[in-house]
Amino acid sequence: MLAFLILGVQAPARAQDGGMPGRAGGDGDVSVRAPAAGSPGGERSSPGAGGPHVEPPQLLELAEAEYPQEARAARRAGTVVLKLRIDAAGRVTEAEVTNPVGHGFDEAARAAALRSRFAPARRDGAPVAARILYSYEFRLPEEPPAEPPSSTEGTRAAATPPPGSAPPPSTGPGQAPKAAPVQVIVRGAEAERLRQSAQAITVIETEEAQRRTADMGEVLARTAGISVRRSAGLGSWARFSLNGLTEDQIRFFLDGVPLDLAGYPFGVSNVPVNLVERVEIYRGVVPVRFGADALGGAVNLVTDRDVRGTHGAVSYEIGSYDTHRVALSARHLHEPSGFFTRVSGFFDYAKNDYPVDVLVADERTGRVRPARAYRFHDAYRAAGGGAELGFVNRPWARRLLLRAFVTDGDKDQQHKEGHMDIPYGEVTSGELSPGATLQYEQGLGRGVALDALVGYTLGRGTFLDVSDCVYDWFGRCVRKRTRPGEEQSPPRDQVFWEHSGLGRLNLRYRPHPEHALQLSLSPTFVSRTGEERRPDNPQARARLGAERSLFTWVFGVEHQLNVLDDRLENRFFVKDYVQMLRAKERLPGLDGRFGRRDRDTHRVGVGDGLRYRFSEWLYAKASYEWATRLPRPDEVFGDGAMIVANLGLSPETSHNGNLGFTIDARDTPSGAWRLDANGFLRAIDRLIVLDNHTQPATYVHVTGARSLGIEAVAGWTSPGEYIALDGNITYEDFRKTSDEGNFAGSEGERMPNRPWLVANGSARVQLQQLFAPRDTISLTWDTRYVHEFYVGWANVGLRESKAKLPSQLLHSLALTYVVRDAPRVVSFTIEAHNLTDAWASDFHGVQRPGRTFSSKATLEM
Repeated sequence: MLAFLILGVQAPARAQDGGMPGRAGGDGDVSVRAPAAGSPGGERSSPGAGGPHVEPPQLLELAEAEYPQEARAARRAGTVVLKLRIDAAGRVTEAEVTNPVGHGFDEAARAAALRSRFAPARRDGAPVAARILYSYEFRLPEEPPAEPPSSTEGTRAAATPPPGSAPPPSTGPGQAPKAAPVQVIVRGAEAERLRQSAQAITVIETEEAQRRTADMGEVLARTAGISVRRSAGLGSWARFSLNGLTEDQIRFFLDGVPLDLAGYPFGVSNVPVNLVERVEIYRGVVPVRFGADALGGAVNLVTDRDVRGTHGAVSYEIGSYDTHRVALSARHLHEPSGFFTRVSGFFDYAKNDYPVDVLVADERTGRVRPARAYRFHDAYRAAGGGAELGFVNRPWARRLLLRAFVTDGDKDQQHKEGHMDIPYGEVTSGELSPGATLQYEQGLGRGVALDALVGYTLGRGTFLDVSDCVYDWFGRCVRKRTRPGEEQSPPRDQVFWEHSGLGRLNLRYRPHPEHALQLSLSPTFVSRTGEERRPDNPQARARLGAERSLFTWVFGVEHQLNVLDDRLENRFFVKDYVQMLRAKERLPGLDGRFGRRDRDTHRVGVGDGLRYRFSEWLYAKASYEWATRLPRPDEVFGDGAMIVANLGLSPETSHNGNLGFTIDARDTPSGAWRLDANGFLRAIDRLIVLDNHTQPATYVHVTGARSLGIEAVAGWTSPGEYIALDGNITYEDFRKTSDEGNFAGSEGERMPNRPWLVANGSARVQLQQLFAPRDTISLTWDTRYVHEFYVGWANVGLRESKAKLPSQLLHSLALTYVVRDAPRVVSFTIEAHNLTDAWASDFHGVQRPGRTFSSKATLEM
């Protein structure tokens, strides 16, 4: 992510006290006062204020803009404001005119800016890319009483330099007067800061993905160490895996709030990409500021947190199988009062009626034969919106914002998860999730900063399975059932309610530029009850009617150390976990009566992250956490539909380790190069897995397991960014290590139904100013390879008869055209997924879509 500077703000600047991690001032801002021209330098953000030390770019070499002949002849003047992109080497790589003034001024200012040279912006001493607003003032001298000058002296433009830079050399009477002090705001290069921190993190910036048609699941699946497997098309159930650990062993957040409590109960794969600015993936070691338990890591989706000015964006996507996706967002700040508003919304629909290869009964002979049929009961619809309002950058609050949201979704179920042998024609499920959060941030002085949040979410889920029809794969009701219920009998018409409350308190104290201390408290309360509305299913009515609740308390303390001119960073932390379960369970042999089933759990954890920078382009990281994950409500209580409760589950623990290095050489004659290599270890005890061999399914323990692997990422971008090549590969060896408990006979075998060798690649060709002064056209090819793997335990059954998913190689191709006409940015994309129409499947026996086409248009302003 790029730093962002704004020149010309009139209010006096002051450094904010006690910024939170990665932040200083409002929303990651650090105020810096620019000196008058000729002064030695400006203020810098102070590390002692609690935030990172930020320095804006410094002008080293000013290229003068030639005064346009036409404008000079007409004695016109003007000021051109440009948005410059300055890379980590100080080169101006992009210059975009924000408000064209014409008369040749725009072209002259842009050409001069591209020839200028800067010392790069720095965050905590590390050079980072930046964007600045930079103004060129074109002004002629007063007409002298004598003859005019014989040369162009006095007719050149003067540029307003960024703060702290030396003034440009005098160019004669046409030079602009010395600049008065102005405020410069640096919006942190947060993505780059996180990458170079001691945290075990991967950061995905979504600017390019927002213009493509891939959904969030596909964006994540292209990342090293991650696998996203889907049971069908858009809206279908998906399994997310990070370094071998899956589903609830990974915690998901939206702006630091648990995803299911933030208005997205449909899973991370179905979150609209266009509402997310970046994705932070924490590998096995989770910072205390999230206040969460996690076994294998965490994923934090970060939305647009900018609170300046007015901005809006909208996107529309249309694709094969009647797919439609809309996303929109807008924000506005009333600067005199600090009153801020933001709205966002989305709508997704997909019929998902793609063809699949199935076995059907011949109408004449009754024998089973292969056939091509279309999925007829797999539609997905989801919609949601949110509104945020409050005050920012006030003396009494850096941020005080109330966010209210609601999402609603419905999903048809075509067949049982993992099996396509029996089609369903009327099974449906739905989810409604309204809620609200209130956030308060403020610097308390003396290097102390506060970030507090409270929230409440009401979840209402439904599951309907009451049909008495037996459907075939052509959507026909071929006969009646003796008892209703396609998925299972007796029939079910169930509704359940989940009340969730969340609190989070983060305090950060920076007593010294080299030390920072963070304290985090996070209580969460979840209560669930349900109802079976069918009178002919009394057992389910009794089971769902029992109220169950979980209270979780996570406390953490972290110390951050930055020494040796920030070459070494270390983060040591301790966590404390408490969980209290209160439930009723059917007692055996007592005529179906219920009794109390209460359980209290207490665990502790510890971890450390270390980063050492050998040079500006080479650094290494090591991290470790003794992690604990407390069982989730769905695992303990079931989902009210297809998974039954298991109140005997206990917490999982794991020793998580990472060791790796990064080469980031961006300023070379041959272009920008990047190489990441990382080894990981996850040694797990009492791993919780879903056992779907039982009817119905339930979560159980695997006594011991170990995931050991390596991942590597390489990339190259040519000078001028005309060509970009990227690739990654992940190998993981995830095996059962215990001869006790469930599946005791499979000690030493690979964990079943998990990919263990995955590779991704992409190539992009890009041209600029092809049809318009500020346009870009790019052609991007993506490929993904997944090696074959067994569905079940490798030591069970005959090798030749064991079910396995074959190796797959899939490709996609996208053509994107972007036009920038400040302040508007318009893009159009057409994309083909599964370009070769290869057979695709993420789960044995469940076919994914073949070749699909989609297009997308976006508008930002």
